[in-house]
Amino acid sequence: MMGRVSSLGDSQQPAPATRATRPGWRDPRLWVGVVIGMVSVVAGARLLGSADESVPVWAAASDLAAGEELAGDDLRSQRVRFVDPADLDRYLAADVPLPADARLLVGVGEGELLPRSALGDAAETGVLHLPLAVEPTLVPRSVRTGSVVSVYVRDTGPCRACEGAALEGVTVVDAPSADDLTGARQVVVAVDQGQADAWFSLLAGLEAPVVTVAAG
Repeated sequence: MMGRVSSLGDSQQPAPATRATRPGWRDPRLWVGVVIGMVSVVAGARLLGSADESVPVWAAASDLAAGEELAGDDLRSQRVRFVDPADLDRYLAADVPLPADARLLVGVGEGELLPRSALGDAAETGVLHLPLAVEPTLVPRSVRTGSVVSVYVRDTGPCRACEGAALEGVTVVDAPSADDLTGARQVVVAVDQGQADAWFSLLAGLEAPVVTVAAG
């Protein structure tokens, strides 16, 4: 008797394998990839172009006071990209030497760009450097170059001229560290001619003036 051929084996035959096809030029995924690649290239080119347009300009390495004569270590080079190229003319390029005997007409804070309008010579500043001898305990340890202070004077006896600040809101142009002192601490402040005259006139009428520096 001939055996039957089961139909089960036919039903379990594996389906023919299908090969992956490469996306054709009409496939939208291909065009999306092309667009993304082009955008990346353009963005990278613009970024590099922007970096190339930055220029070195001088910036203050620390707080600088009005009347101060600039030295090389007072400034640092900083690269800046100006949206309007004409703005560069307002500042001093770091690849150009500083003018001889350059002094600040106004104070410039640490990190600020140095404007051309802030520079002048000694005759233009009209600023005098007034040294003050102060006992270390009568000047805050925080006082340093660039600090804005007020100066008070007291005498051993009554002194009407000593009421209020003798010098108010003046800028410190030099102040050695209190740790380096063994005697009086010299604090140098920037004043105009009128303030200097009033200061010496006040001291001339005192017997034993005591100077105190107050910082805000």
